[in-house]
Amino acid sequence: MPDRFLIAPNPTDPRLTRAVEGVDHEGRTTTINVVMERPLTIFLNTQEIVTAMTIGDYPDYLALGFLLNQGMLRREDEVTAVDYDEDLDVVVVRTARQTDYEDKLKKKTRTSGCAVGTVFGDIMEGLQGVSLPATPLRTSWLYELAHQINTAPSLYLEAGAIHGTVLCQANKPLVYMEDVGRHNAVDKIAGWMFQTGTSPDDKILYTTGRLTSEMVIKTAQMGIPALASRSGFTAWGVEIAQEIGLTLIGRMRGKRFTCLAGADRLIWDADAEAIPEEPAKHRRKSAGAD
Repeated sequence: MPDRFLIAPNPTDPRLTRAVEGVDHEGRTTTINVVMERPLTIFLNTQEIVTAMTIGDYPDYLALGFLLNQGMLRREDEVTAVDYDEDLDVVVVRTARQTDYEDKLKKKTRTSGCAVGTVFGDIMEGLQGVSLPATPLRTSWLYELAHQINTAPSLYLEAGAIHGTVLCQANKPLVYMEDVGRHNAVDKIAGWMFQTGTSPDDKILYTTGRLTSEMVIKTAQMGIPALASRSGFTAWGVEIAQEIGLTLIGRMRGKRFTCLAGADRLIWDADAEAIPEEPAKHRRKSAGAD
């Protein structure tokens, strides 16, 4: 694990990939590693909430973060236990507060996230009362973060077909989570922040995926004031970011990036001409993550 991360991907973990034999474009036998995915059923106390497809690491953080970002778990809730049964692929989050979300479970909005992301209830409900700090963001941090994250060992580079999300502070990447759906990776970080009591005010969220409305909403719900990505934007994601004061940066590759919300909070302290272009090999490798 790289020393610079508190949590980093482990692409050598045999539980996360499987070698599959096939043929290439010339008909030759080839063997590649493919990402594993498995179901994880999340319970809140005695109520079954959802079954998500996930790579299976950090089920406790995923369950906590999912429930937080769905508004089913409150920041002030006392979590008395998080029990994971590996044989049953079930995680149960137990709270001191009694919960009953039968009505909310009946109303679902399917999102554009990979692995069929689902948001329960009104998709904008979680933004009520959200107030993000106007935290400055140095362009030098963006370049340093992109280099550190893009060169770190990961499933993303090893096998593809996966999304990465990284919690950062200034120019330091802290927690790097991966999953088959970008929403899962974000939820893992939300769960980690809840479990560790980490403040979001001075943090940046970096993702390899598209900057959709779901990504913007989840970032805002977590209280993080800046969201950056290698990939592009959706119009609704940009509109929401502009309305709630979230700094939104996309198409961040090499020396290039585009800011469509919160540009007034950028501090231009880096010489873009001094930043090397991204190697073509890496550009091709990452193109499929969008």
